[in-house]
Amino acid sequence: MAFFKISNVEVKGIAACVPSHIDENINYPIPEEDIKKLISSVGIERKRVAGNDVCTSDLCCKAAEMLLADLKWQKEDIDCLIFVTQTPDYIIPATSCILQERLGLKEECYALDISLGCSGYVYGMSTIASLMTGGFFKKGLLLVGDTISKMSSEEDKSTWPLFGDAGTATAFEYNTEAENIYFHVATDGSGKDAIIINDGGYRNMVSDVSFEMKDYDGGIKRSDLNIVLDGMDVFSFAVSKAPQTINKLCENFEINRENIDYYIFHQANLFLNETVRRKMKIDKAKVPYSLKNFGNTSSASIPLTMVTEIREQLTTRKLNLIGCGFGVGLSWGSVAFSTTNIVCPELVIY
Repeated sequence: MAFFKISNVEVKGIAACVPSHIDENINYPIPEEDIKKLISSVGIERKRVAGNDVCTSDLCCKAAEMLLADLKWQKEDIDCLIFVTQTPDYIIPATSCILQERLGLKEECYALDISLGCSGYVYGMSTIASLMTGGFFKKGLLLVGDTISKMSSEEDKSTWPLFGDAGTATAFEYNTEAENIYFHVATDGSGKDAIIINDGGYRNMVSDVSFEMKDYDGGIKRSDLNIVLDGMDVFSFAVSKAPQTINKLCENFEINRENIDYYIFHQANLFLNETVRRKMKIDKAKVPYSLKNFGNTSSASIPLTMVTEIREQLTTRKLNLIGCGFGVGLSWGSVAFSTTNIVCPELVIY
């Protein structure tokens, strides 16, 4: 079973960065009545879209620079850097290597890319905390984000109104007095086709046909280089697995759910997330949303929601939190952790 706990590691700060360009869903070119229904269902009124010259690494770099400055950490003290994204700068080299140089980190810095989307923040936390628990690495950066708009067809109403772009940075520090961090993670690759880009990898390499725009039913037009989202399959998966992973986490580690201040869900869409919340009988006040203004930001959605929705609480008191990510892979997981008066700069606009 994929349960484990990490000791001696604590979160010291979280920062987030989004592009300056705002895309209003009400302007999406379908009948006004249809777009209003869509907005009401998914809960996304607008999102941030990166320009052609802005990559996920740029957003994460800006977030990291702000966070390091506010923490007053010396860059030469960073021992490891984990970068989680599905939109890297290049096929090779790993973008974490590029970020090590851009941020001015030392050469003897452990740098690693992880290719995950919706569950990426939970998996990223588990990776960096596992690396740091032994005390050999004292300070680490987890950079998580995606620019999913670059994957989505503007003529696909099943994806374009949903996905926003963002990059985040989370700082971790070794501390033998830190409270444990608890994880449950899971994977089901049989559901890979639910969220997929068919061409562009080495299974189906890019060809002339890859660029052809194809018409599908229901106002969907895309190429094989655009993201495909099977909404019904994803909904069925998420409303089952999200409650399961949180319940399993709490039961296995005897976590009292009454002591949890906030549940930070991956920001899939409002209807889906509210179905999960009601199914789990969680108080509305304990489930913050960044969906309205930022959309589904893939791997960045959990830390972005923390920065934009509960920043004041993060910086002024102790919080007991559960984060839950679920989606592409199919992959899902949950994490229970605490923060105490952490550094959390205001949202960075790039």
